[in-house]
Amino acid sequence: MLWLKALHIVFVVTWFAGLFYLPRLFVYHAGTMDPIGIERFILMERRLFALMSIGALLAVTFGLAMIAAAPQYLCAPWLQVKLVLVALVIGYHLWCYRLVAAFAQRRPTHSERWFRWFNEVPSLLLIAIVILAVVKPGLPLR
Repeated sequence: MLWLKALHIVFVVTWFAGLFYLPRLFVYHAGTMDPIGIERFILMERRLFALMSIGALLAVTFGLAMIAAAPQYLCAPWLQVKLVLVALVIGYHLWCYRLVAAFAQRRPTHSERWFRWFNEVPSLLLIAIVILAVVKPGLPLR
C-alpha cells in the first residue's frame, strides 16, 4: 500500500504542476499579439497538456489501486469528500483541454484578467484535498 501511495503522490505532484502552469500560460497567451509568440504558446500549451494528462491518468490509476487494496476507506466521509473534489479537478483538467483547443484555433474565450482568476482554482482544490487526505476529519454523513 505504501508503494501505491508514494506513486500516487508523485503523479499528483506532476499533474498539479501542469494545472498550476498551464493557466499561467493562458494568462500570457491571452495578452500576446505577435504571431511568433502565439505559435510558441500554442505549442507549449499542447505539450504541457499532454504531460499533465499522463500525470493525471497515473495519479487516478494509483488512487484507484489504493481504493481497490483497501475498499473499506470508501466508507470514510473524508475520502468521499476528497473524491468529489478530485472529480472537480478532473473537470477543471477537461476545461483546460477546451481552452487549449480554443487557443489553438485562435479563438481565446476569455480575457487575461479572467485567466488570472481561473489560475487560482487548482490551488484551492489542492489545499482542500491535502487537508482531507492528511487530517482525515470525521465529517458527518448526511
